[in-house]
Amino acid sequence: MDYIAYIVTSISLLMMSSCAGPGGGMSAVNGLQHDETEPTVEVDTFHLVAAVFRSDVVSNGKVKADEYADMYFRSSELIDDVAVHNGQRVRNGQVLARLDLFKLNAEKDRQEAALAQARLELQDVLIGQGYNPENMASVPEDVMRLARVRSGLQQAESNYNMTLRDIDNATLSAPFDGIVANVKGARHTMATASEPFCRIINDSRMSVVFPILESELPHVENGGMIEVMPYSSDKKYVGHISEINPVVDESGHVTVKAILEQSRSLIDGVNVRVRCSQSLGKRLVVPKSAVVLRSGRQVVFCYKDGRAMWNYVTTGLENLDSYEITEGLGEGDTVIVAGNENLAHETPVRIK
Repeated sequence: MDYIAYIVTSISLLMMSSCAGPGGGMSAVNGLQHDETEPTVEVDTFHLVAAVFRSDVVSNGKVKADEYADMYFRSSELIDDVAVHNGQRVRNGQVLARLDLFKLNAEKDRQEAALAQARLELQDVLIGQGYNPENMASVPEDVMRLARVRSGLQQAESNYNMTLRDIDNATLSAPFDGIVANVKGARHTMATASEPFCRIINDSRMSVVFPILESELPHVENGGMIEVMPYSSDKKYVGHISEINPVVDESGHVTVKAILEQSRSLIDGVNVRVRCSQSLGKRLVVPKSAVVLRSGRQVVFCYKDGRAMWNYVTTGLENLDSYEITEGLGEGDTVIVAGNENLAHETPVRIK
């Protein structure tokens, strides 16, 4: 029996040696078993150094034109010509549309005749008061003022100037370089003075208006940088905050306005996603992809001697793509930022 027990014990020791020896497949490190034959995982890393950390405030906003002009006809006449269409780019002074001038020119002729008649009446009034109409400079100012009223010249000049103004306003011209929008009139239709014929938008200077929460106000400041991303495209625009309305509305929001740079391709009224950034100085910062959860705690793996080393960390502030690390890592650590989804402590890894 002793001999049999000896044989069994020897076989057991040999089996354990074959599993745990240099050529074996299992090893125990720090109380954890690892399969030394498991495949090497490819990972991406970066060298951890203190970097400028920017806080982020994200909101939804709407792009607005900082300068625009609604173009009105002042007379209700037939539209004779429309020279522009929606979306057309125009230059300062370019003709947009023109009214039929037949009635206005006829009114001008009538007012010119009335003006000539009033001037004759003025001469008669001055002669009746003993003044020479050929020497107007000799007429006292108060006498001339009264004579102009009695002769009807004052009213005739006013009516004539108004007609000239109506003729001038019968042609709409662009007040500045911009783009045409909201064209409502068409040729041979009646213009209305109650609504604009079109709008000219100066799209070289656009702004974005967006709300932020009251609690986010400390992270936003005048002159602060913003990034704007339209929902309709992947293009990004930058700008700077120009106004912060010092009022909290009923929903707990504060309205912020920012001026955009290089915004000519944006459309007035387009909905955008806004990201406000503020520098908080240098911190230890890692990409969000570097932080994984293990047993409900935040973990960052670092590369060391061909293995992934498990580190519990404490994070501080965060923005859209990064965490501030307050505990658990130090400058100079090689942090694994990709390929870390299924890593365990001391998993063999290889940098791509």
